[in-house]
Amino acid sequence: MSDISSASYADSKPHYQILNGLRGVAAIMVIFYHIFEAFATSSMDQKFNHGYLAVDFFFVLSGFVIGYAYDDRWGKMSVGNFFRRRLIRLQPMVIMGAFLGLLTFLIQGGEMWNGTKVPFLMIAFAFALHIFLIPAIPGCGVEVRGNGEMFPLNGPSWSLFFEYIGNILYALFLRRFSTKALKVVVLLSGIGLATFAVGNFSGFGHLGVGWTLADNNFIGGLLRLLYAFSAGLLMSRVFKPKRIKGAFLISSIVIVFLLSMPFIGNTDQLWLNGLYDAVCTIVVFPILVYIGASGYLKSKASERVCKFLGDISYPLYMVHYPFMYLFYSWVWKNGFTFTDVWPVALLLLFGNLFLAWVILKVYDVPVRKYLAYRRGADKPMQKR
Repeated sequence: MSDISSASYADSKPHYQILNGLRGVAAIMVIFYHIFEAFATSSMDQKFNHGYLAVDFFFVLSGFVIGYAYDDRWGKMSVGNFFRRRLIRLQPMVIMGAFLGLLTFLIQGGEMWNGTKVPFLMIAFAFALHIFLIPAIPGCGVEVRGNGEMFPLNGPSWSLFFEYIGNILYALFLRRFSTKALKVVVLLSGIGLATFAVGNFSGFGHLGVGWTLADNNFIGGLLRLLYAFSAGLLMSRVFKPKRIKGAFLISSIVIVFLLSMPFIGNTDQLWLNGLYDAVCTIVVFPILVYIGASGYLKSKASERVCKFLGDISYPLYMVHYPFMYLFYSWVWKNGFTFTDVWPVALLLLFGNLFLAWVILKVYDVPVRKYLAYRRGADKPMQKR
């Protein structure tokens, strides 16, 4: 989520290795956030709370990386070719995430959260819609888990839905905007996002919206995407790198701190948490991207760490949640606390890291390489 995914860079351009590493750090924080969801009754009592903001960080990275990689290539590249490149980069893991979601849903017994059995044909239909990123309407038959998710077999796919919207907006409109016009988009969308957050239009005092079509979620998700993606794109145009020492360590510590914060305020002060979310998204995340893009790595070891984290970030994000469903079901049915199951939580974390690496090596990279050759969409697997 770079774009959660990262774009393919032009061969002649340097790679922002630190940004790759930061993407991986944020993806791991999402795992922690989802683990602790199992032990919370609401966002207010969740100990490890703000992991949902990783998506906003991913969207800023996405705009920055896509602008950097593609803005100067449109004379040699058509809109159709751009879309093929993005499909090849993103869609294989969307399909893998849907497949794992289907598998774990069947392991759970093919039941909604309330215990209602779901017909197999409806599950198959939900899978078919999922692989084409067609969202489920809350309460309809294909919303098979019964909790309102756009993509009930693998909830985090909602951010890929918005990522595709961002790619479409970029290819058709945003890339044509002057820098001045893009600044206006960033300003207006930032005002809209801040209003949504501080005004509690989510209804829960936070920006963890976009995963469902219920209430104001679609509007909130669109504002999150439009501001963060446009801000990243603007940065790619005006960016003037500095030489910042320790950029990866500094930015990683800040990301871990911001995304692990508990809920700020209480039921009478929901605006405080909304303000925190708005400041993180509108101010801090662009600064972190600037720092990461300005930094440099002094050792081969740090380069390997950043490469590993960047490589697994997108697979990790897309494959971890189906196993969270199993974890949630097990914890809730038995009334476990975190103290009861922390070894399993660690296994879940490291198991997903290992699974993401395996899927990257045996599925994602080979499939993308095959599709790139077959469609002629790119040279043989440039750095991504």
